[in-house]
Amino acid sequence: MSERIHHIALADSWTAALEAGVYTVSTLGLDVADVGFIHCSRPEQLDDVFEHFYADVTEPLLLLTIDTDLLTAPWQFDDVPGEPLSFPHIYGPLNVDAVVSAEPFRSSASS
Repeated sequence: MSERIHHIALADSWTAALEAGVYTVSTLGLDVADVGFIHCSRPEQLDDVFEHFYADVTEPLLLLTIDTDLLTAPWQFDDVPGEPLSFPHIYGPLNVDAVVSAEPFRSSASS
């Protein structure tokens, strides 16, 4: 069954991915080759992820919405110690055609 998962991305990184055809940023400053997967979130996890990792970022951010049925790399939900919900992770580069939308991101916590 198709899932919609999300990834917060720097706008510049997404622009570069569109040119390359794949997105390889795991999280801020780290590549999928460094970490082994791309960190993603469920919708209800986005505000916490933003507050923990992106609150001090001044560059424009995008919310990538990913259709898991379109992914060419494997993905799964993984338990994270101390977190009540598992997080989705993509185990390889994100093919840009799996991203069904890339919209400016604003945390509802900062509104």
